[in-house]
Amino acid sequence: MKKLALLFATPALCSYAFAQSIRYDVSFPNIVHHEARIGLSVSDAPQKELHFRMSRSSPGRYATHEYGKNVYDVVAFDKSGKPVPVQRVDGDVYKIAAVNGFVKVEYTLYANHPDGTYAGIDASSVHLNMPATFMWVKELEKAPITVAFNLPKPNSWTIATQLKTTGDANVFTAPDLQYFMDSPTKIGQLTIKEWTVPNAGNKPSQFRLALEAKGSDSLATAFAGKIKRITEEARMVFGEFPAFDNGSYTFLASINPYVKGDGMEHRNSTMITLPVAFDGSDNLLGVFSHEFFHTWNVERIRPKTLEPFNFEKSNMSFELWFAEGFTQYYGELLLERAGFDSLEEYCRTLTSLVNTKENTVGATRISPVQASSNAVFVDAGVAIDKTNYPNIYTSYYPYGASVALALDLQLRGKGLNLDDFMKAVWVKHGKPEIAYNVADLETVLAAYTGDKGFAQQFFAKYVNGHESLDYAPLLAKAGLLLKRRFEGQAWIGDFVRYKEGTGLTITSNTTIGSPLYKAGLDIDDEILKVDGKAISKNDELLSMLNSHKPGDQITVEYMHRDEKKTAVLDMIQNPRWEVVTYEQARKTVTPEMETFRKAWLGSKWK
Repeated sequence: MKKLALLFATPALCSYAFAQSIRYDVSFPNIVHHEARIGLSVSDAPQKELHFRMSRSSPGRYATHEYGKNVYDVVAFDKSGKPVPVQRVDGDVYKIAAVNGFVKVEYTLYANHPDGTYAGIDASSVHLNMPATFMWVKELEKAPITVAFNLPKPNSWTIATQLKTTGDANVFTAPDLQYFMDSPTKIGQLTIKEWTVPNAGNKPSQFRLALEAKGSDSLATAFAGKIKRITEEARMVFGEFPAFDNGSYTFLASINPYVKGDGMEHRNSTMITLPVAFDGSDNLLGVFSHEFFHTWNVERIRPKTLEPFNFEKSNMSFELWFAEGFTQYYGELLLERAGFDSLEEYCRTLTSLVNTKENTVGATRISPVQASSNAVFVDAGVAIDKTNYPNIYTSYYPYGASVALALDLQLRGKGLNLDDFMKAVWVKHGKPEIAYNVADLETVLAAYTGDKGFAQQFFAKYVNGHESLDYAPLLAKAGLLLKRRFEGQAWIGDFVRYKEGTGLTITSNTTIGSPLYKAGLDIDDEILKVDGKAISKNDELLSMLNSHKPGDQITVEYMHRDEKKTAVLDMIQNPRWEVVTYEQARKTVTPEMETFRKAWLGSKWK
């Protein structure tokens, strides 16, 4: 009887839950001073007490951000317009009691940092990332949402967003909080370029570029064509575009000096901000390539650790080496395949990846999985105290990309490839939207290769472990040579910055294994003399290094706080690698190498 009663009660409960709704009304009475006035109306809420809060994290970011600091003048009203008390229970949380089904909260938002994470409000345009903009109701996360924009008049602004359109051009909807918070919105003098391409099953996929930039219409059209080329190469990896919600995908792109540099993926859109003048050049395409690949990898091939996304705290994940790192690898690879990078330019990308894996301290002491879990501190997280990141951490972006490179080349040596592995992950986890963990990826690799031992060994060594990789024979298959960039040159430390002055002050951490580190020098120490010769400029230090060879010893006189010290440095060879083509090295490229190179780097778009 209890089960039966519950069964009959369920439809009524569901009906009541869906009656709840959230509406935002956004106006800009003080837009010249970067303010918006936002009203949040709750209807048919059964709770007698509601908590309104600003987020502390944002989709695509993993550290915490204090969006609540830019909200003030918070007031609330009942259905008749009578003021009701607002109790601030935390820095970014407001409680309203005695709710009788309806309550409206109003607040002022200050926003002057337009990028992929924050918001920007200006008389020239409005740039909204939702967590940085909108309060939300803790008890009503599943409620449908409507947002209406009351734009300043007169204007000819366009609103671009992945939110669902309505009959009113200024009103949009979202099914729930998770989708709403993942839907950045751009408002202003936007140049819109649209195109449609066939997808799997002859179903068309619609795309839109909403561009805020100064430039001719023909320049914008040509640039949209370049983006289209990238999307086609990305599609070839997975065999199809995802089925976009609401039927389309939107590139929100602000390319002008008034934004901050960033790129942020979302389910059916991306927010891209490049603080440069728009010239339509190929140099602008990297962020578009990276963010669009996320349409599959992270937005639908989704780590369990990010599902659902928690807006109240940091979101720790063990899979960012794959979600972000493999996307980093493909972002650059697709530019090469699409013809926007020369082979020599792509070799510089490969050089960076090899050095990340083999010559950063973090990659020699922590695994990609461990690097991923540190994102809660480093992913645009703010710290005013000094950290030791150069000696304990390597970014999961290039670190993961360096692992992707190694896996791709190892698979190609077996007659397989990383594209088909990614497609297998898409089929198993992305298309059905079944969230994955690290072990799941190993399982897919074992199934794809038919070699469980290979999958176990690769993950043990290079994903859950941090063993060194021998890239030279892998790259040689494509007629690419891995060589020492500074053969025979003396070296005292990499990634070290100096401030010129009376002496030469070290302004960054010295790294483990470097002669500087071994000799006891570190950040804020001021080098006064080398082998008795005063030194105060970077060029003087370089000249000194060039006059020595690995194995030489030098005496360094330096100031540590108020104490003058002397140390002896044992100079070693610069460990930096460089990838060049066999043609550059005047080595013969065989037909087999040409075939390998074309299969890896050649266009897949027919």
